[in-house]
Amino acid sequence: MMDRAARLLGLNWNAITARLDEDGYAILDALLPADECQALAARYTDDTLFCSHIDMARHGYGRGAYKYFSYPLPDLVASLRTALYPGLARIANDWNARLGIEVTYPARHEAYLETCHAAGQTRPTPLLLEYGPDDYNRLHQDVYGEHVFPLQAAVLLSASDDFTGGEFILSEQRPRMQTRAEVVPLTQGDAVIFPVRQRPAQGARGAYRVTMRHGVSRIRSGHRQTLGVIFHDAT
Repeated sequence: MMDRAARLLGLNWNAITARLDEDGYAILDALLPADECQALAARYTDDTLFCSHIDMARHGYGRGAYKYFSYPLPDLVASLRTALYPGLARIANDWNARLGIEVTYPARHEAYLETCHAAGQTRPTPLLLEYGPDDYNRLHQDVYGEHVFPLQAAVLLSASDDFTGGEFILSEQRPRMQTRAEVVPLTQGDAVIFPVRQRPAQGARGAYRVTMRHGVSRIRSGHRQTLGVIFHDAT
């Protein structure tokens, strides 16, 4: 626990901000060690930890499955959510100011969740995703209600030799331009920070909104597991 806290406190938020502004995402190398990844992935079969189980094919989301955690969240998931939020809130507030959006986010995640819960968004959104051969996740946005925190994280729990294919993909749509796709390289324990649905970009006339979506390409072999960390709760 102390090692994890030290890693989180030692993140270079200036570099993270620069990468988000330049590339639309930022990779946090080796955020979790292999043993923590393996331990969390193994809990996928413990249904007492989860409030819902989604079959992606049934809903047209792709193929594969994911489960939303119940409250109280596992310690590792809760600590990641709490520790990452303050740095991301500073970035989110800057983004909204640049885009002329009159929404600001409090410094503490607990305070932000109070806003979500007061609006009826009380269901936890952190989740574990599991993909097998030929599974994939269509490009999408994780919007669950009126209150949407602009950034989220995904942590690859599987080792690189556990699967082939299954690349994390971001798409970026700028006004009057064709869509750009980006394959984000991840290894076990890496986290990627990325926008939920939009980010600012600087143009000749000031900042404008860029629409973002994310997904996972087809798994060619093996199994891939991921932790998703979303900071707003759902209705």
